[in-house]
Amino acid sequence: MYMDGIGMRPALWEVADRIAGQGYFVVLPDLFYRVGYKAEYGVTVFSDPEKRKDLMTRIMPSASAANVMRDTDALFEFIDQQPNVRAQTIGVTGYCMGGRLAMYAAGHYGDRIAAAAAYHPGGLATDAPDSPHRLAPTMRARVYVGAAMEDQSFDDAQKARFDAALSDAGVSHTIETYQARHGFVPPDTPDRKSRRTIRRRRGGTTRRSLLFSRIRYTASTHRPALRAIRGRPTHARARAKRPTLR
Repeated sequence: MYMDGIGMRPALWEVADRIAGQGYFVVLPDLFYRVGYKAEYGVTVFSDPEKRKDLMTRIMPSASAANVMRDTDALFEFIDQQPNVRAQTIGVTGYCMGGRLAMYAAGHYGDRIAAAAAYHPGGLATDAPDSPHRLAPTMRARVYVGAAMEDQSFDDAQKARFDAALSDAGVSHTIETYQARHGFVPPDTPDRKSRRTIRRRRGGTTRRSLLFSRIRYTASTHRPALRAIRGRPTHARARAKRPTLR
């Protein structure tokens, strides 16, 4: 599970625990560990110009696709060593910047990723050399993208470009736009009303749970969840040695 741009915090642990409750071993790494950021800005980071500048120029660049894929290599090694996890293929999900990283991972790891989901993602189909849409030919996962409405970071042009790239590559995928603002998944973001409406309409069942239910070999009967946090690891339903991120 790839975190959003606000950073590691209890709201993300809640999401991870919810996924773990469906029978999955969840690893939630702190992707900002290189700069020592501890989400002290909270949700105000996007409304305060100085905080936003620090986030965009110092903090988020530390979680580049190249850096995070190196971290993911270490996490895969950790997962493979767990005796109660069947992880020949896995699912990845991400939120905001984590959605872009989930799509990038789907292309970077190919057959290892069976399902990939991105919620209110940004930058999935840009002119950047590391734009995820460029990796569509190597994706083998079933892909789901739940976009936010009126989101400049993933506008209609990007949606069309990403859809075309996946279609041309023969990737099974769904892209839909929620009637909700960017950041609608984590429970500490402002768009709570839209989030409740979405869950009511689907009877509390998310697209992610339906997507991940198709993954074979990943479910664990012990239902453990690990939150891997640099410094002091925090665990839920399982105790395991913390993986070392590089």
